[in-house]
Amino acid sequence: MTQPIDESIYTAVTVAIQAEAQRILSEGLVTAVVGYASARRKGSTQPIVITDAALAEKLIFTPACVNNLAVYLTKAKKEIPKTGRIGIVVKGCDLKALVGLMGESQLKREDLYLIGVPCIGVLGSIIQPDTAFTSDSIAPKCRECDAHLPLGCDFVPSQQPITPELEKKYAAEIDRLEAMTPAERWAYWKEQFSKCIKCYACRQVCPFCFCEQCLCDRNKPQMVETTPRPAGNFAWHIVRAMHLTGRCAGCAECERACPMDIPLNLLNRKMAKELKDLYEYEAGFEVNAKGPLTMFTEKDDQSFIK
Repeated sequence: MTQPIDESIYTAVTVAIQAEAQRILSEGLVTAVVGYASARRKGSTQPIVITDAALAEKLIFTPACVNNLAVYLTKAKKEIPKTGRIGIVVKGCDLKALVGLMGESQLKREDLYLIGVPCIGVLGSIIQPDTAFTSDSIAPKCRECDAHLPLGCDFVPSQQPITPELEKKYAAEIDRLEAMTPAERWAYWKEQFSKCIKCYACRQVCPFCFCEQCLCDRNKPQMVETTPRPAGNFAWHIVRAMHLTGRCAGCAECERACPMDIPLNLLNRKMAKELKDLYEYEAGFEVNAKGPLTMFTEKDDQSFIK
């Protein structure tokens, strides 16, 4: 049964974001603010960078604010110390990405002014951004989000997000896949990866794909076949999933950006589940210099050692 979701909180949050951005820009606390603004299509939004306090009124927050803005800091990380402190609007999942990047020494907390937003959720598709915000149109990632209220930000509006209880679609799909035989799972992912056209949209939109040259682009030696054929597609997606294990913030931007509708975040959530079960670890708001796959403790399972 479709449930309408009360999105009135977003209006109040927009006003608070505008006021805070205007203040920190006019007082010189930051040199720029990365946020969301209205786009040309009715109801749609787009990322925006403002450097003038007078432009703070352009900032908004609505269910159509799907982008993880952290990616704009990883792509321009070399310029951040040169330009001064940067303000950035972050949802909970976006903040997890920034925290992960800080742990990997890609960003410094003192270079950022974090404007956290209380978030009920965002739309699952922005093809029709003026779609009613309901339990049917909300993004699957938001159904099982545990970070509706970002923690540790420099500013968070006072509004409290009231989140409806919704079925967890990723969890249900993982349970379905785990009940399959290995051959059935292989057939499932073989079908999904066969759709890949190697556009690398998933890589471009991911905050954690910050390498100046991707391992998979190298041809001396060639690590992953670059043409969209079965072997290369499997290698690309499995390598990327392993690379994100213990790091992925669950923003699902890879899945949203994929033009072939490959359930990439499903694979990422499965890997996150494995790490939580094996190591009691999950990406969150705590800066960790090392993850469970880059360190060893005496509690680790050693049954694999023969």
